[in-house]
Amino acid sequence: MSYTSLSELRKSTGNFDSLMKEVEKIAKPATFERKVDERIWKPTSDKAGNGSAVIRFLPAPKGEDLPWVRVWSHGFQGPAGKWYIENSLTTLNLADPVSEVNSALWNSGSDASKDVARKQKRRTDYYANILVVKDPANPANEGKVFLYKFGKKIFDMIKDAMQPQFDDEDPMNPFDFWAGANFKLKIRKVEGYPNYDKSEFDKTTALSDNDTEIENVWNKQHSLLEFLDKKNFKSYDELKRKLDSVLGGTATGGRPVTAERASPMDAEDEHFVSTTVKSSVKAKAPTDDGDTLSYFASLAEDE
Repeated sequence: MSYTSLSELRKSTGNFDSLMKEVEKIAKPATFERKVDERIWKPTSDKAGNGSAVIRFLPAPKGEDLPWVRVWSHGFQGPAGKWYIENSLTTLNLADPVSEVNSALWNSGSDASKDVARKQKRRTDYYANILVVKDPANPANEGKVFLYKFGKKIFDMIKDAMQPQFDDEDPMNPFDFWAGANFKLKIRKVEGYPNYDKSEFDKTTALSDNDTEIENVWNKQHSLLEFLDKKNFKSYDELKRKLDSVLGGTATGGRPVTAERASPMDAEDEHFVSTTVKSSVKAKAPTDDGDTLSYFASLAEDE
């Protein structure tokens, strides 16, 4: 408490409860808690790693053009144990220092350098609005609009629905209120990692026969463009300083932070790093779910 006169200060003599509270804060540091975005829905798995839910992908929010956004990021540990967990500026079609390092490593022709580039490759996350139709583990979520963060596996299923590979399959827009379809999300643990291969779209059906109900859902959708706001990205110079600190001045890295095993670089990412990045980078396309990166980001911030 602040005082403005000596008389007030004198009256406070013997009362130092507020000071004791501050001392206790130092003596007993607050337990770290990750910030949780309550807008983002996450499927729940049981102890065996299995889970299911039914969701409906929704159209672009009002005033926005696309029903999803794609965000690239990097997550890996440097030789000295420091973490690099940052959004990639390639998301915004800008040059990014990690992509430049990876390009140099890939173009070196060395298999060892290419392996490092793979470990430091971009991670791909997508965000979309969904309506939770059925959530057996959390029934209170049913009928509510959330954001859903997902990876390449599920995005490929969306793409396959829109561009089917076989002539006897009709194209379907999963994001359409009237001609879309519910998505049956099925999670299994395969070799220790979440697997979504059994997931599938149901038959085409309208979200509702009542346009008022549909509009109510549309009005509850969250902005997607905010994920592309520059405030979510550090500047090139800031990222370069962080990268230099993590790599210790060397173009090497450590184990990647992903929710699944380190996998070969996606074909499009291999093409991406094979091109030397100059003043700007053209973002290319579609890797998978889990919030492992956000957890390690907290560790990196504590360094």
